[in-house]
Amino acid sequence: MSRLDELIKELCPDGVECAPLEECCNILDRQRKPVTKSAREIGQYPYYGANGIQDYVSEYIFDGTFVLVGEDGSVITKNGNPVVTWAKGKIWVNNHAHIIEERDGVLLRYLYHFIQTVDVTPLIHGNIPKLTGGDFKAILIPLPPLPVQEEIIRILDNFTELTAELTAELTARKKQYEYYRDSLLLRNNNISMVPLKTVVKRSCSGGTPTKGNSSYYDNGDIPWLRTQDVKFNEIYEIDSFITEEAVAKTSAKWIPSNCVIIAISGATAGRCAINKIPTTTNQHCLNLEIDDSKALYKYVFYCVYSQYEELISKKQGARGDLNSSLVLSLDIPIPYPNDVEKSLAEQQRIVDILDRFDTLCNDISSGLPAEIKARQQQYEYYRDKLLAFPKAELEV
Repeated sequence: MSRLDELIKELCPDGVECAPLEECCNILDRQRKPVTKSAREIGQYPYYGANGIQDYVSEYIFDGTFVLVGEDGSVITKNGNPVVTWAKGKIWVNNHAHIIEERDGVLLRYLYHFIQTVDVTPLIHGNIPKLTGGDFKAILIPLPPLPVQEEIIRILDNFTELTAELTAELTARKKQYEYYRDSLLLRNNNISMVPLKTVVKRSCSGGTPTKGNSSYYDNGDIPWLRTQDVKFNEIYEIDSFITEEAVAKTSAKWIPSNCVIIAISGATAGRCAINKIPTTTNQHCLNLEIDDSKALYKYVFYCVYSQYEELISKKQGARGDLNSSLVLSLDIPIPYPNDVEKSLAEQQRIVDILDRFDTLCNDISSGLPAEIKARQQQYEYYRDKLLAFPKAELEV
């Protein structure tokens, strides 16, 4: 019998009682707020939203140890569980994430693990789908004695610590990749820095068909890409769709495959991707069809990727947006600018090298990402098993 089994048999053999979340912690939602103009300047403090860290800002509104739970319906996982983040220190939290801190009797780390098991799908509602404050406060939490909570935390943290170590190693490899990528793009003496627009055949943004018009969405089979899918990646599958009528009557228009797509809105602004299938996009994507007589689309993707920091430094407005002029004026290196054949050959050579690095770091079927995924699945399996308590029978 395991130590946890012994504790449960000794301390709660007849099951555990449950209580609403609001009785188990301090909910600090009233203190969160959108980032102010004065704090928007890039700084040292993490700025959290529904899906974790969105940016770094120069001011903070919380200082301590907290659990953040994504409020927006768009960040609920495929299993119906919310995105839950552990945050420590001085932080800023916007109004897209619920924030809680520990209260006597229930360990915050226990809540961190347990809330990840809750299916909140039935609680997501509204014109803009959200896990509202009222529903969030009412989530029922099983309350085993503190020694049981502590043992569950010990077991589950062993899994998360191993995942964190593997993630740190992957991060180190990615830094190595970024170093070689930047060196390859700029080390050639025969390069010329040119505005991105000089290698673009056509640029456009997309649109979001009116949400209330069912004829734009029901039974739609036309891929519709949103910025949340733009993650420095090649996109082969898209899980949002619109109809032919939406394409005919709105600004969501087709773009061909192999465009360089750059997110230009809010927290995702500056991220880029390549669509490997024809698609439509929302208005927060800037879609660049590359002139293949001047540059390879994959080479341009790597150039834009390498200048992510430069792009986000150009963000404007309260939400931190980009626009087409800012993006298209970005300078990129073109090798052998006076010899097209030689230039394209050198671009291909660089792409081939960077593709091999990218596979090492990012291929989900092998290497560190696959091991991290396996450890995460192992953690989720044991988490769900350990936190499935029988409820105590109420005395009549």
